[in-house]
Formats: sequence, structure tokens, C-alpha cells
Amino acid sequence: MSLKNKALLFNFIFFTLFFLVIRYAILDFFTIASLVKAIIAAVVSSILAPKFMVTRIDQKSKLVMKWIFIKGFKSF
Repeated sequence: MSLKNKALLFNFIFFTLFFLVIRYAILDFFTIASLVKAIIAAVVSSILAPKFMVTRIDQKSKLVMKWIFIKGFKSF
């Protein structure tokens, strides 16, 4: 599996996890329309979920992660 595919897969997995937790665990207590809950959960998930990308460091491709809860990038 190439690094680009891994980055895409990790982005999808983490967005999905955050979306489901926010959608069903947090927003289930509010009495608003289902579509509005899904939109709010999608926006919040896209902000909170870590972002994975492939970059070239020292002539090597590496998978890096950027998250709002850590400073800088974490390389894998």
C-alpha cells in the first residue's frame, strides 16, 4: 500500500470515528433535526480530526500527521 493510500485511509478512519462519536454520543441529547446534527458533526469532525499527508523529508517520502492538539508535525 502506498503512502498516499495510507494517508487517505487514515484521514477517512479518523474523520469517521470523530463524526460518529460527535453525532451519536454528543448531539443525541439535543432536539434538533437529523440533517442539522449531521452537518454540525461533519464540521466539528473536520476541525478536530487529525490530518495525514505525505511529504518529502531528506529525499524520502514520509507520512506526517498534523493535529490541533499537538504542536508541529508528527512523522511516521
